[in-house]
Amino acid sequence: MKFRLPLGINLRFSLRFKLLLLSCVLLTVPWFGYQYVWEMEKYLRFGQEQTIVGTARALATALHERPKLFNNQASFLPSVEQGKDLYGYQLHEAIQLDGLYQDWPRFDERAHFYGVDNQISLAEQIHSKPALPQTELSLHYSAALGKYDKYLYLLFRVVDDQVIFRGKNARSITNNDHIEISLVDADGKFHRYIISNKKAGWLSGYRISDIEDNIPEVTREIQGQWLDTPQGYNVELRLPLAKLGDNIAFVIHDVDQKNGEVITSIGSADPSNIDTLGTVLVPSPEIERIVKGMSYTHSSVWVVDQHHRVLASAGNIKEASGVWKNSRNTSNNLSFWPNLWQNIEQDWLHPLYYKILTKPPKDFIDQLYDASHLTGKHIESALTGKAKSQWRLTQDQQAVILSAAYPIYIDNNVKGAVIVEETTNGIRTLRNRALEKLFSVILVILVIGALVFFLFASRISGRIINLRNQAESAIDQQGRITQTISASNVNDEIGDLSRSFSQVVNRLSQYNHYLENMSSRLSHELRTPIAVVRTSLDNLTMQQQLPAASEQYIERAQDGIQRLDHILTRMSEATRLEQMLQTTDKQSFDLHSMLSACIKSYQQIYPDFSFSYCANVEQAHCFGSDEHIAQLLDKIITNAVEFSQDNNINICLTEQKHAWQVSIKNHGQLLPENMQEQLFNSMVSLRSESKSKTPHLGLGLYIARLITEFHQGTISAKNIDEPAGVEISFTLAKS
Repeated sequence: MKFRLPLGINLRFSLRFKLLLLSCVLLTVPWFGYQYVWEMEKYLRFGQEQTIVGTARALATALHERPKLFNNQASFLPSVEQGKDLYGYQLHEAIQLDGLYQDWPRFDERAHFYGVDNQISLAEQIHSKPALPQTELSLHYSAALGKYDKYLYLLFRVVDDQVIFRGKNARSITNNDHIEISLVDADGKFHRYIISNKKAGWLSGYRISDIEDNIPEVTREIQGQWLDTPQGYNVELRLPLAKLGDNIAFVIHDVDQKNGEVITSIGSADPSNIDTLGTVLVPSPEIERIVKGMSYTHSSVWVVDQHHRVLASAGNIKEASGVWKNSRNTSNNLSFWPNLWQNIEQDWLHPLYYKILTKPPKDFIDQLYDASHLTGKHIESALTGKAKSQWRLTQDQQAVILSAAYPIYIDNNVKGAVIVEETTNGIRTLRNRALEKLFSVILVILVIGALVFFLFASRISGRIINLRNQAESAIDQQGRITQTISASNVNDEIGDLSRSFSQVVNRLSQYNHYLENMSSRLSHELRTPIAVVRTSLDNLTMQQQLPAASEQYIERAQDGIQRLDHILTRMSEATRLEQMLQTTDKQSFDLHSMLSACIKSYQQIYPDFSFSYCANVEQAHCFGSDEHIAQLLDKIITNAVEFSQDNNINICLTEQKHAWQVSIKNHGQLLPENMQEQLFNSMVSLRSESKSKTPHLGLGLYIARLITEFHQGTISAKNIDEPAGVEISFTLAKS
């Protein structure tokens, strides 16, 4: 197949290239496989959504109609007031009571600020003053709560311009900066504690045993550390959860001079009586034990009350991929070839695959992760009694999270919700693995397929090229059959074509052999009747005296018989020459001397012509038959003489690298452009009319070519300019 481009440029596409081009159709296979894997991912996501909804339903079912799990968590409040209703974050390790907050995870985000809006006017403080404006306040602080094991931890980071400790001999514990904590235990009893230190260090805690008379007694129930800071002080303490119910309040009282009165009280709620306390919510151990069983589903589970506060949580959203972990042995004890293929995949193929694919992130930022207050439309829907699932992006848009929320019913009322979350990282990992395997298998198939196609195309192309070469070598440039074509024994279309070519060449060979021998047969068959006619005419002229009018007819008949005899001689000359060349012995001779002698003879034969001879050597040794070379030269000189217009013939002998070249030039009629290659074929003549009575059959230059080929040489003809004419050149190999 060829495509023609502008400026005469042709592009030829081989059979190998066409088959390789057709093999590109296999590239559609990975595309279909890619689409198929994407469809499978959609079904996997749908299945994951159904599974996560089922997990949320199962956990919610385990929490239905169990009010004791929620009563202690103050979940029945009509509303939650920030700063008063407190939340204790779940801590993952114990806090060191040193007054520092570095071991509190995300303290700045979880701490609540207490300032002018949180001033407390205590009922029993008859000398308490009205709330001061913000510009006059000398006290504010941040407080955070956390739960770990059996303790509730509190940290106060206080900013106070004047820190007043209790005097060494002072009996009062309230005429200095102090902290007041009130709580209700699990049995509903009210407890009140005061922290009043004489100096920084281990806390000095007092429990008010007689609430009405404010009689203090030293207690060890509160443990912690008072640490002075440039801005004020930090207080870090812990309370046993066994002493804590669902109500608590704390207040920091500020005193600006020794044995002075409290000028500012800032806290979460009025700690003076049980009715004014706020609530505290800490993760429920009972709910956590139930939720922990669901964490083995590789999901992140949350339980919230109707105020969106987290009651319990389990699992890590970064590990909640939604896919069971593969526990198969990934031993490296592989054999050579699998190990080699694994290295090729890891080092070469996977980097190429992930130009298209995306790896699920190992780390991402989720705004709900480790939060105390969860929000979302699916949670709001579940708290109204309608289960719902939703897809959302993480805060950094690196991962997709699937969330499902299911309501928890107590006495036919929704008191909370279960939220189960998973990422799509597991599905994306499975998708990537499937695509990796698909691409690897298809790559191997493509390579093997392309190789098979190439070998198949090479086999077919090789057979066609072999058939072409045999066809080209079977017939020479003159159209003669020089050899036969070997018929293929392969039973296919190319084999059929080879056998057909072989039959055609054999038939043409037989026909050409018949044509080549026809001249000798005709010459043999026609000489007898010509001889009969010649003798009859001779006898006729010798026996009878013919009239003058009849003699001219006898002469014309004799002239015609002579011309026929000459034609038959010329027709058999080429055949006799070929037969003679087959038996001719080659010997070394001097071409230069032979040319000089021949040119002298031509000068005598053609006295009206001028022959010039030039040679740049003194000797030119050749290996062949000098008689046939002279015959070759005769044929060319005869043509040059007949076509010359200025009677000048130029002969030159030049030396080439491995041969001698002889050129004969005459000035006159030019050769047609399309006849320069055919001039040396048999029965080709350019004479429009003969210059002599000798018949010409176009065999002279054909005989010259036969002699040249016998001497492993070449012969050619071309037109020349200034003056116009023809140059015939032939080469002979050096001896």
